[in-house]
Amino acid sequence: MSAVAGVLDCRPVSTVMDLERLGTLYPYPLSFMRCLVRRIMTEGWSITRTKFELDADGYGDAVYKIDTGNDTFNFVIFSHYLDSEDRSDRVIAEAWDMTATLCAGDLTDDRLARLKANVPLQEAGRVDCECFVLTRANKSSRNFNYVVDCLVQGKQPDVNLIAKVGYLFRTTAVYGSGKFGMADWEKVCHRYPDFSRPFMGEMLACFLIRQFSLELADWVAVNRAPETAATLSNDIKRYFGIGNATGLGMAPYLINHPSLISNWIHVKEAALSEVIQKGKPDASALDRFHAIGKKAIQHLLEISTDNIDQNQLNKSARTEAKTVLDWVQSTKLSSWHNLIEYCSQNMGVETQELINSILLEVHKDLIIGLEEKLSVNEVYQLKPEMSLSKAKNIIETAYDWALSTDYSDASAFETFWYRSEEKMEPRLGQRSKDIGAEKEMLLGIAWAVQCCYDDLQDYCAKEGNKSVGEFVFHYPKHRYILRRVQTMADTAFGEIRANVLDEGVLPIQLLRCKLSFFGVGKFDPKSKLWVRNTMFQGAPLTSDMGKPFKDDWFFPVMQSNG
Repeated sequence: MSAVAGVLDCRPVSTVMDLERLGTLYPYPLSFMRCLVRRIMTEGWSITRTKFELDADGYGDAVYKIDTGNDTFNFVIFSHYLDSEDRSDRVIAEAWDMTATLCAGDLTDDRLARLKANVPLQEAGRVDCECFVLTRANKSSRNFNYVVDCLVQGKQPDVNLIAKVGYLFRTTAVYGSGKFGMADWEKVCHRYPDFSRPFMGEMLACFLIRQFSLELADWVAVNRAPETAATLSNDIKRYFGIGNATGLGMAPYLINHPSLISNWIHVKEAALSEVIQKGKPDASALDRFHAIGKKAIQHLLEISTDNIDQNQLNKSARTEAKTVLDWVQSTKLSSWHNLIEYCSQNMGVETQELINSILLEVHKDLIIGLEEKLSVNEVYQLKPEMSLSKAKNIIETAYDWALSTDYSDASAFETFWYRSEEKMEPRLGQRSKDIGAEKEMLLGIAWAVQCCYDDLQDYCAKEGNKSVGEFVFHYPKHRYILRRVQTMADTAFGEIRANVLDEGVLPIQLLRCKLSFFGVGKFDPKSKLWVRNTMFQGAPLTSDMGKPFKDDWFFPVMQSNG
């Protein structure tokens, strides 16, 4: 069962797991970045720069030491010269402005030398088993030089220009979970409890790349004009995030880890249920709702993207959110349930999910404890003793959405997913035009369920009500999908209800769903296949550690240059 079993009054699975809705999710207080920053600030972590051996142009080595109170870690950075022609967001790139690793253990001279020989190679290198994140990033071609030039002239950069590209560096990959010689997840979550929640190590790596990018800009400016250069103000530093480019590589994760995704969804739905049932729309809560709502509207207004569809979504969400705020102000709410009902009947899905996130912020004190439930032990086990009649019933009830997909129309089966031979990156092909469909990845869960169900019915008609074990002996190709069906039937939110083989599939909806759980709120789609976004914008700096912390950096908006 899910790690949040027993929570009542969650929304219907058919509503929550619809891919269009999942593709409109916003970050909320239990998103992984928020959890990390809260832990850093409330547990009194210390992050100190212990090495910054860079030349005047910012090329060299840097190390940040992280003391969590439980253990000590190092974030080791190698800053390189990169020709502009070699700068690329693609995984197939072979050089970057900076590469880094997050590791445990002592950082001896010999170990640093080994890391320096391997970390810049990324996939082509190998690190030791006390490393658990490997990453790289590139400078923003629009922002980094502009910011340095401003500082050299003794002035701060224009926040209106920064708002168009809210970062100095952009990550192009953040690896973990045992790749390239690193510690696997089992080791990390048991040996390093500070990073035992989902993606905490990866999020810290991104947080520290952001910190390095800000210090690097100051460093280069001061070296160019030692007597006159300014350094970035803290307000402007906080408004900078760390950029990220996310493509198809993230999409299969949601489909290949259904128990984990189900649990993340369940935690969020449990949080919403808790707020609706226990949160009271008293004067104080209403004041917070309006303040956060206005900030969210401004945040959406400041998102810069050339994507017409995303701009329209942001515009509609702003307009509708303003309508919701006016309605709340003119209505005497007896409970937050009234608000949820009003939005479900009058607002689009995007606005509904925005209001949900705002509501969760208003009452985050009620839900913080649920962050301990975000991890789940993923075990997918075939139950061979189960009767075929029971398996058939599970499919008909829990997977009725899959059986209702009509594959008689060729467009419903047009797309196939595969991995490129060059870099093992996920790709999309068209069956009517492209070769290679025989090598497709098993991501079409609805199609696989239908095929299994059809064969199961035929087998039962001939052999009677046998067991699952006997069925898969004759049809071994269905072993995987039956194991999945049997496992997911015991979860509250089983599967993403979508046919990802459809001609019109929008992988960007899968990307936004996962990124929202990371804590990403600004999306700049470049196509239906990949998106640029900004992480940790508005978050505290390492210099803020040890100071009062309000946990109010969500929906970041620009501040004046003063």
